[in-house]
Amino acid sequence: MRIILSIYLLFFSMGSALSQNPPPFEIERIASFNSPWAMAFLPDGDILVTEKSGRLLMMNPKSGDMIEVQGIPSVAYDGQGGLGDVTLHPDYAENKMLYLSFAETDEDDKDKKGAAVIRAKLNIKNNSAELTEIKYIWRQVPKVTGSGHYGHRIEFSSDGFLYISSGDRQKFDPAQDMNMNLGKILRLYDDGSIPEDNPFYARGGVAAEIWSLGHRNPLGFDFDADGQLWETEMGPKGGDELNRVFKGANYGYPLVSNGRHYNMGEIPDHHTRPEFVDPKEWWTPVISPSSFIIYQGDLFSDWKGDGFISGLSSKSLVHVKFSGSSAEEIERFDMGKRIRSVEEGPDGALWLLEDKKGARMLKLTPKL
Repeated sequence: MRIILSIYLLFFSMGSALSQNPPPFEIERIASFNSPWAMAFLPDGDILVTEKSGRLLMMNPKSGDMIEVQGIPSVAYDGQGGLGDVTLHPDYAENKMLYLSFAETDEDDKDKKGAAVIRAKLNIKNNSAELTEIKYIWRQVPKVTGSGHYGHRIEFSSDGFLYISSGDRQKFDPAQDMNMNLGKILRLYDDGSIPEDNPFYARGGVAAEIWSLGHRNPLGFDFDADGQLWETEMGPKGGDELNRVFKGANYGYPLVSNGRHYNMGEIPDHHTRPEFVDPKEWWTPVISPSSFIIYQGDLFSDWKGDGFISGLSSKSLVHVKFSGSSAEEIERFDMGKRIRSVEEGPDGALWLLEDKKGARMLKLTPKL
C-alpha cells in the first residue's frame, strides 16, 4: 500500500508542466466582498454580486457605491451552502427578471438541505432595490444531510432554455438515480416548466427535468458559439473534468472517475467503461474549478472562443483552447488567491471574484 501511495503522490506532483509567462493583462482592483459567489452585469453597467451569507449587492463599478438588494429568501449558509448564482433573464431589459440559486433548509427536517432556484423581478428606485414577484421554479430532490456539492449554477442557452447544474451532495449514488435530480444537469423553460423534448420527459417526475447525468459537483458551464454546452466539475482526489455535454448522456460518476476516493480507494477510469462519456480535458493534480466561461468578446481578440476556468485550490485562471470536439489547457495564470468566479464584462474585459472573506473583485484588460 505504501508503494502504491508513493507512486500516486508522485503522479500528483508531476501534473502538466505549464510555463508561467508574465500575464498579457493588467489587473485592476474594483471592490472587496465577503465570500462572494457569482456576479452578473446589468444593462446600465452596474454589477450584481452574491455573497454566500445571503446578501445580493448591486455595485456601481465606477464609483464603488453599493446597494443591498432587499427581499432575498432565507438561505442555508453553512459549508458550501448559501446564496449562489445570479443570472439575468434573456429579456431582462424589458421584464427586469433575474434568477438566483441558493441552499435552503427543509421545512420539516432542519438537518436536511438542498438547492433551489427562484425567478424574481428586480425593482430599482432611487437608492434602493428590491426583489418582488418571487417564484420558486426548481428544487433539488430530495433534500439530504450535509452542506457540500450543491452545484446550482444557472445559465440560459441562446434559444431561451434555462440550464441548472445540480451536485451529487456528496452522496455518490444519486448521480445515477433517475428518481433524484442530484448529480445532474437540468433543462427547463424560463418559468420552471419542463420541455417535452427533454430526453427523459416520458418518465415523469424529476427525471423529466434531466438533460444529462453522472456528474459530481458541476460548478461551471457555458455555451460555445455553436450552442454546444460545456461543463466543468470537481473530481474527487484528482480527476477534475471539462465535459462536452450532450442530451441524455451519462458521464459516469460515481462508477467511473479519473480520480480516486479521498481514502485513496480506487475508482475505475473512464476508459474502462466506454458506455460513459469521458471528459475532454481533466486535471490531476486538481485545479478545483469553481466557474467557467467561453469568451466571446473582442477586447482579447486572440482569445475569442476560448474557455476560462476559475480555480480555487490552484489559485489560478486556467485558459483552455477548443478544437472541434476536443479541448486542452494551454496556459495557466497564477492569481495568488483562490478564484471563485470568472465572467466576461460588457466591454470584453475579464472579471474575477476571489474567494472567502475580504475577496477582491478584479478587472483584467489587455496590456498596452
